Amino acid sequence: MAVSLELELFSTCPPPEEADRATYVKRVRDVAKWCEEAGYQGILVYSDNRLPDPWILADLILRNTERLMPLVAVQPVYMHPYTCAKIVTTFGFLHGRRVYLNMVAGGFKNDLAALNDSTPHDDRYDRVVEYTRIVNELLSRDGPVTFEGKYYRIHNLRMSPPLQAELLPGVFISGSSPAGLAAAQRLGATAIKYPQPVDVEQTVRTEDVRSGIRLGIIARGTSDEAWAVAIARFPEDRRGHIAHRMAMNVSDSRWHRQLSSLGERSTQHEDPYWLVPFQNYKTFCPYLVGSYSQVAEELGRYVALGFSTIILDTPPSREELDHIRYAVDEAIETSRAVVQRNL
Repeated sequence: MAVSLELELFSTCPPPEEADRATYVKRVRDVAKWCEEAGYQGILVYSDNRLPDPWILADLILRNTERLMPLVAVQPVYMHPYTCAKIVTTFGFLHGRRVYLNMVAGGFKNDLAALNDSTPHDDRYDRVVEYTRIVNELLSRDGPVTFEGKYYRIHNLRMSPPLQAELLPGVFISGSSPAGLAAAQRLGATAIKYPQPVDVEQTVRTEDVRSGIRLGIIARGTSDEAWAVAIARFPEDRRGHIAHRMAMNVSDSRWHRQLSSLGERSTQHEDPYWLVPFQNYKTFCPYLVGSYSQVAEELGRYVALGFSTIILDTPPSREELDHIRYAVDEAIETSRAVVQRNL
């Protein structure tokens, strides 16, 4: 697969946590504006049974930015594919803006059980493929759509208002399991994963699909400064560690098990790859921590492997995006050097 040395950068919409309504609305607006100013392509709006509706948050983001594209988590259990397509085309009609779809096959087992969904793990990816194909057909065809599948059937269904071709949504899907990678290949979607350490990824990543990673970055002028920021932001938390273990027990996600199995690898500060925020239930992704050059080198190795999309964790401030940008720009140069050495 040809290696792209240009990166698509996405951020992540903040969770509500303990914020009141007004504070949370302002936080979402602020983060979206910061990301747009920093040149990000989009922002992930994820979803589970405890979070606000991602489509309504996407509308809030669209109303408060000019170019930033919401990457909306779509759980098939929550809505029919027609409803998903109708919202996308309505956003296009009202805002003239493109959105991305993050197709979700799974989730916490308790959430799925509460919705009476007992579909096995790999079968959920077959379902999400059918779902996404219907959405794409409805949005891209001028005429009526008929589809006969295992999970969905529609007959002469037409989408109105029509969506302009340039506003067709990009599609992401989890690529941490073989079933997820197969689904990405079938859909021509970008396979997103929570990366393992880059030396491990070098031995396991062989799929010929467009790929991306989700992680956090804390980078500063020196390693000591970066680690001081990281430890202050994500201190060890016994209650959080217990919450993480409980989440492990109710999740059947391959990525969750992969990261948890890495154990204490990343407690030493000479290794930029850091799992403490994940292990203490503060976020759902690994972090790269270190000086600009250390983080850039590690990130550049991921890019050289072919990961061309990065979904970054929620930024705590506008200034943090500048620190991240220094490392990302240097990573692109690092990846070029890595590619040249391997030619």
